[in-house]
Amino acid sequence: MSFYKEYRQAKTLPFEDIFSSRTAEDVSRILKQPTISEADFLTLLSPAAEPFLQEMADKAQEATVQRFGKRMQLFAPLYLSDHCVNQCEYCSFNVNNPFPRKKLTLPEIEAEAKSIAETGIEHLLILTGESRIHASLEYLKESIGILKRYFSSLSIEIQPLETDEYRELVQSGISGLTVYQEVYNEDIYAEIHVKGPKRNYLYRLDTPERGCRAGMRKVNIGTLLGLDDWRKEVFFTGIHADYLEQTYPETEIGIGFPRMRPHIGDFQPKTDVTDKNLLQAMLAMRLFLPKADIILSTRERSEFRDELIQVGVTKMSAASSTAVGGYADKENSHSQFEISDERSVDEILDMLRNKGYTVSHA
Repeated sequence: MSFYKEYRQAKTLPFEDIFSSRTAEDVSRILKQPTISEADFLTLLSPAAEPFLQEMADKAQEATVQRFGKRMQLFAPLYLSDHCVNQCEYCSFNVNNPFPRKKLTLPEIEAEAKSIAETGIEHLLILTGESRIHASLEYLKESIGILKRYFSSLSIEIQPLETDEYRELVQSGISGLTVYQEVYNEDIYAEIHVKGPKRNYLYRLDTPERGCRAGMRKVNIGTLLGLDDWRKEVFFTGIHADYLEQTYPETEIGIGFPRMRPHIGDFQPKTDVTDKNLLQAMLAMRLFLPKADIILSTRERSEFRDELIQVGVTKMSAASSTAVGGYADKENSHSQFEISDERSVDEILDMLRNKGYTVSHA
């Protein structure tokens, strides 16, 4: 079973005609409906929906509170290694980028864990560059053995693995998997993933399902906004998430909306994704998938994050470092990308309390 069949059917849709033909009346009708179909989802992503963002926000917030309450889960990313064998044009970890690479030792991992745990963060996202040599299964399991002593839940965002390998990590203490397709457009995918295992589009596309089959409690997907037309990319992400929800009902599905950020290298986004575009994308997704987690990272500036919290977000990172060893060693400057919200965990907590939110520890 694979989402690829549905993707191939969906990509033949006349997107330009659909987006240009939708009207205000179409949007108004959809916002009065209790549920949203795939066709409705496309309409809410169309230019015709732009004047309705406030109405969409009100409905999205209502749907979120009804499902999740006014609770927010905070998490932090921890980079174990920046060694990577892939040549991806948009990423600082590109194998051709000349900078000193680093892999944390087990004592260094413990030092990072202590630094993060002292802030009150209970949920950790473990990341590595995509190199099986430097981030082997055994190294990951040893790392997990240390980290699970400090955090109530551990998730991973690493190179795609086989189902039995994910199952080993679940048995070691991993409960969540994040894997971004980066871009659903196959032609652009081939163009920007020049060399390395990541060039295999279909293998990456099937990765979330392997995680679901392995028993991951939570699986998060997304697309890197800026690599192709954001409306189409968000639509493909939405129907992918819907497919996973329907096929693996025991797994909680989440969706991230990362935008391109400054990084090592000169690659520039192919399309501009404005704040208004991102807001519309998140609102349409929440209305289409009311059960899904919506994830917000520190890529976005603090003021904008504060606004987005009240329109459907259920998980957000806080006090993040995207450098290997970047918590215990604040001088480490080789990050995967620049962050925009540099507030401390305490500052994020104060902001959430002021908005009537409590922090979820589940």
